[in-house]
Amino acid sequence: MSFALGQRWISDSESELGLGTVVQVEGRMVGLLFPATGENRMFAQADAPLTRVIFNPGDVITSADGWSLKVSHVEEKNGLVIYHGEHCDTGETTSLRETLLEHNIRFNKPQDRLFAGQIDRLDRFGVRYKSQLLRHQLASSDLLGLQGPRVGLIAHQLWIAHEVGRRHAPRVLLADEVGLGKTIEAGLIIHQQLQTGRAERVLVIVPDTLRHQWLVEMLRRFNLRFSVFDEDRCVEAFADHDNPFYTEQLVICSLELLRKKRRLDQALDADWDLLVVDEAHHLEWSEDEPSRAYQVVEALAAVVPGVLLLTATPDQLGHQSHFARLRLLDPDRFFDYDAFIHEEAGYRAVAEAAEALAGDKPLSDAAINSLTELLSEKDIAPAIRQIQAPNLDDELHVAAREELLQELLDRHGTGRVLFRNSRASVKGFPKRIFHSYGYPMPEQYATASRVNAMMGGARTLEAKAAQALSPEKLYQEFDDNNASWWKFDPRVDWLLDFLKNHRSKKVLVIASRAETALALEEALRTREGIAATVFHEGMSIIERDKAGAYFAQEEGGAQALICSEIGSEGRNFQFASHLVLFDLPLNPDLLEQRIGRLDRIGQKHDVQIHLPFLEDTAQEKLLHWYHEGLNAFELTCPGGHILFGEFREALLQVLAGDADEDDAAHLLSATRARYKELKDAMEHGRDKLLELNSHGGSKANALVARLAAADGDTALIAAVIRLWDIIGLDQEDRGENCIVLRPSEHMMFPTYPGLSEDGVTVTFDRDTALSRDDITLITLEHPLVQTGLDLITGSDTGSTSVAVLKNKALPAGTLFLELIYMAETTAPKSSQLYRYLPPTPIRVLMDKGGNNLSAKVDYESFDKQLSAVNRHIASKLVNASQTLLHPLFAKGEAMAAEALADLVEQAGQRMDQQLGGELARLEALKAVNPNIRDEELSFIRNQMQELSGYLGDTQLQLDAIRLVLVSHA
Repeated sequence: MSFALGQRWISDSESELGLGTVVQVEGRMVGLLFPATGENRMFAQADAPLTRVIFNPGDVITSADGWSLKVSHVEEKNGLVIYHGEHCDTGETTSLRETLLEHNIRFNKPQDRLFAGQIDRLDRFGVRYKSQLLRHQLASSDLLGLQGPRVGLIAHQLWIAHEVGRRHAPRVLLADEVGLGKTIEAGLIIHQQLQTGRAERVLVIVPDTLRHQWLVEMLRRFNLRFSVFDEDRCVEAFADHDNPFYTEQLVICSLELLRKKRRLDQALDADWDLLVVDEAHHLEWSEDEPSRAYQVVEALAAVVPGVLLLTATPDQLGHQSHFARLRLLDPDRFFDYDAFIHEEAGYRAVAEAAEALAGDKPLSDAAINSLTELLSEKDIAPAIRQIQAPNLDDELHVAAREELLQELLDRHGTGRVLFRNSRASVKGFPKRIFHSYGYPMPEQYATASRVNAMMGGARTLEAKAAQALSPEKLYQEFDDNNASWWKFDPRVDWLLDFLKNHRSKKVLVIASRAETALALEEALRTREGIAATVFHEGMSIIERDKAGAYFAQEEGGAQALICSEIGSEGRNFQFASHLVLFDLPLNPDLLEQRIGRLDRIGQKHDVQIHLPFLEDTAQEKLLHWYHEGLNAFELTCPGGHILFGEFREALLQVLAGDADEDDAAHLLSATRARYKELKDAMEHGRDKLLELNSHGGSKANALVARLAAADGDTALIAAVIRLWDIIGLDQEDRGENCIVLRPSEHMMFPTYPGLSEDGVTVTFDRDTALSRDDITLITLEHPLVQTGLDLITGSDTGSTSVAVLKNKALPAGTLFLELIYMAETTAPKSSQLYRYLPPTPIRVLMDKGGNNLSAKVDYESFDKQLSAVNRHIASKLVNASQTLLHPLFAKGEAMAAEALADLVEQAGQRMDQQLGGELARLEALKAVNPNIRDEELSFIRNQMQELSGYLGDTQLQLDAIRLVLVSHA
């Protein structure tokens, strides 16, 4: 390098300093002043990370005084440059010395950076181009929002999310039976709505006991950081905003908070896009007197565009309540209960026709007549002939049946607003096998019970029942020596023997209280040295994750996980198949939640349920009520909460000892009879058409296959690992398909948002992530990948590069110019423009004659033949090629503009085809199905008009340049 006082240079490592001036040249050192920031720097002349700034004829430059000059020619005198040309304002011929150039100059455009010598490494050009391709791939995928969540690829869940998540402001009722994953379905819909820009602000209303479960589920499974709001949080947030709900975009709160008029008014004013209500069957309603909880949700549903209601209660278990929930979704459609009953009377014919279509036998005359009447406005004769044809290909038979099924679904019933899957319609569940083990009551417990009675005992029925069900708690309260109950309780002895005899099995143990769980862990550890861990509400989320991971670990992990009641919420431990109920909860819904930790779709073994109990106590009586009255251990009991409500008083009297044997026998027989009545009503009222719509059939299976293929895309995995490698993240192979990802001291950027200093364990394998709560599933949608793509594409990284092509078949010195343009337009994400024209890279590869070779020479094969050159040589090659490059840039832009015009035209055609077709379909359906809302039709019309305008404003921007020269050396 040759330095002279007054020369202008730019720092390669600190380009934000602006244009520097040489103010000192002494020995081997050179000093620069950067006037824009007032900074001084000293460099060794031999390897200074500096680039000489010399502009070329045709460039427009700015003086420190603010006037501009269009350069006509450049003169060098005593090591300094003088620019001659035309004054941009006056048109006069004038000159400008380089010392008087604008100090705050920065080279952001790829052309400017290339000619200024700011040339990146070859691999960074590649990672930039690949990052742009990955961004385009994600934005243009119709699976957007479905691949990223850490959930199993379960067909009916994904189908519902796919159907509902793509709608504008969806208003639906999710009513799957327990264990089928309504929370996951809701999470998938929320995730998809957020990813696609259809929603930005989401309010989730849940029972107070489920707030934490939802918070954890949304974060762990969907990477969504919700905030839990209670009264304290609202008071705290009030300091930042008049309305505390505006301080967060994603909020979870309880109905209790919104019962307060002030908080409800604030929530109503908070401009939510999507409202989610869990346990919606608790919203009691009657025409004369709706409950306060119902009124709260009704008020919100009236102002929030999108509404998801979650309930496990079939409508046969409270038909009026079912109507009330549908009324929340569309009060104009469901305005009168009697009219609703009359309309439903016609659903049976539809369900019978659907069942006939869903089978594989020829249609009966009665079924054909019914279909002809139900679809009277459509000519179905060709489809009927195709179904009845004896020698037709199976695929054509299936296609014809599915076509008519879809017509029925579109036109009849509540299929657009209600989704319900039952275990009868969704296969893949294990059997439940129940084992009980009775033992005599220890004398210590009997003594504690007598002492309690002498001192007055519990006063309410519920308190008496609770004491009778948990004698260990009573004993601890009344024993003066405070001896450990687990030293004499026969249930603990049974548990120790069971674990010793099943050393190779993972066992989930659930008790009602955290104190019981901690005592059991102590007993296992001190008496037999059994490796166990606890999981209770007093632990932080991280501590619970560690406990769950220790239990999930196959080698060296805990044999048993001992949970308090919180263990029956939120976490799934399908890798275990043995469940020990150390005690019984009083509510059948809680019992179902406990069993549901193992009995879930995806469980590969029969679920073995074990219950040690004390004979002739409340524990045995409750066991009989559950097992003989509800069959709740071996079958799901969706009507359990209704039966509990009806028989609660009688059950509490039996458990508290205030009822005789005849009362207990009558309770069991009455429960059995009512259970059978409810079960028959459920089966009789099953809407087969609705179930067919809800689980998706072959379409859902095809969706799962596509997502599984995306998971196994090794090219994507390699691209993400390469991205992290270029950025400089530390990647430690942990085995078992896992990598520990940490920031390093050598990162290209100062920080990596979302990645803590301690790092995170990640995997690209879905099964591995599902088996371990402490391992993050990485897909293209994950924030850790999106952050990397944004860091690369949002900076200058890789925007210029120079390479050598060693190919003796081509003359030495042959030049190629590779240009990457981005076609994009400024539009809100909610416009859905990305579905038709996402930011799209356009590649142009030209020889020195300006011929576009990109169609003949693909990127991958070309890239593999290139070799890197150091920055100083690269800068010399650029300077030597300047006269050739300038006209090529103009030709390249013209070629990219032609490609852009084709992209815009194709995007417009796709939009007209998809949105226009959907609009025409819905307009036709509205005539026969009142579930089609006017808002949906208006939204599509407005969307088409807006998108046409946005497409017309699409711009072309040069994103990256690679100069390639042929060498034989």
